[in-house]
Amino acid sequence: MSSKTLTRLFASLLALAISQATAAFSIPPPDVKAEGYILIDVQGGDVLAEKNADKPLEPASLTKIMTAYVVFHELKEGNIKLQDLATISEAAWRTGGSKMFVEVGKQVSIEDLIMGMVIQSGNDASLALAEHIGGNMGTFARLMNEHAKRLGMTNSNFLNPEGLPEPNHLTTARDLAKLTAAMIREFPEYYAWFAIKEFTYHGITQPNRNNLLWKDPSVDGVKTGHTEAAGYCLVASSKREDTRLVSVLLGAKSIKQRESESQALLNYGFNFFENSKVLAANQPAGKATLWKGEKATVDAGVAKDLLVTLPRRQKKKLETVLKLADHIEAPITKGTAVGEIEVMIDGKLVKTAPLIALEDVKEGGIFTRMADGLILWFKK
Repeated sequence: MSSKTLTRLFASLLALAISQATAAFSIPPPDVKAEGYILIDVQGGDVLAEKNADKPLEPASLTKIMTAYVVFHELKEGNIKLQDLATISEAAWRTGGSKMFVEVGKQVSIEDLIMGMVIQSGNDASLALAEHIGGNMGTFARLMNEHAKRLGMTNSNFLNPEGLPEPNHLTTARDLAKLTAAMIREFPEYYAWFAIKEFTYHGITQPNRNNLLWKDPSVDGVKTGHTEAAGYCLVASSKREDTRLVSVLLGAKSIKQRESESQALLNYGFNFFENSKVLAANQPAGKATLWKGEKATVDAGVAKDLLVTLPRRQKKKLETVLKLADHIEAPITKGTAVGEIEVMIDGKLVKTAPLIALEDVKEGGIFTRMADGLILWFKK
């Protein structure tokens, strides 16, 4: 065997080895010390790491993320305004735990109460907001649970707005991730308050308890929590370039641990994953056969950008499979479901999305309808 042949053989074997190593390349998540956690990409909704993500656990002050969601929804609907004044009840004033230090009988603006809740983690501010919106804590808790149901938080049950321990006041890491992602998407103008590092009310300045705001400039929220039963909890959100990740960590042993483990999760996500746009919104992905129409086909695509979060160096392995309905009759309107698109990596299904008609198509003439009707009759 010539030296040139040996060189080529060696190069081929080396290329094969590199290819196999790359195919097998997968970095597991860090060994996170917590009762439960999850890491998600907000845009694509992909889960990058998880442990006990569906285990119902006490959320402590992470409850205030749901309270904030309800308040932001009421603001957006115009049911309340930031300048509105809420009268502080004795129940709100007496609420234990972390406080904004509002005074009984005083009137405080909704905006100040929100600041006191999201920055200072004031239990008194949370109850004052709940009473102002719902009339009482029970009605507000029902509002919380209605929103939770609508958001697909299937393992959550809220009984109060501040997160003090009550039997059956529970949620999960996955549900909190869904909630946080929804809040960021729906209320970006209000979400910005979670990045504020301190707030002064009644001459008392208190810092935000989320210390990652100081340690990682890409972190802009969200909320800490702690009770003896719940342990130390943290929902953190970080945006680097065009990618936003949310980590939810429940049941750490200390403040330091919840910060270091949350930071490790975020770094893992940014270092080893990347977003890929599989298909842009309203871009034709294929043509679905159309019967009895003025056109024989209709363009099919997705209603919003189809994004997938992939391990780095895996983008070249991404494939798509179109599954189009075989019996679509005109007339058809833009937005009608006509099938689905599957996203595969190495033959493994990683995501599906509905395909819709990207255009209106009217009925064809009488001869087209008759001819297509006859063909469909024989096909049946």
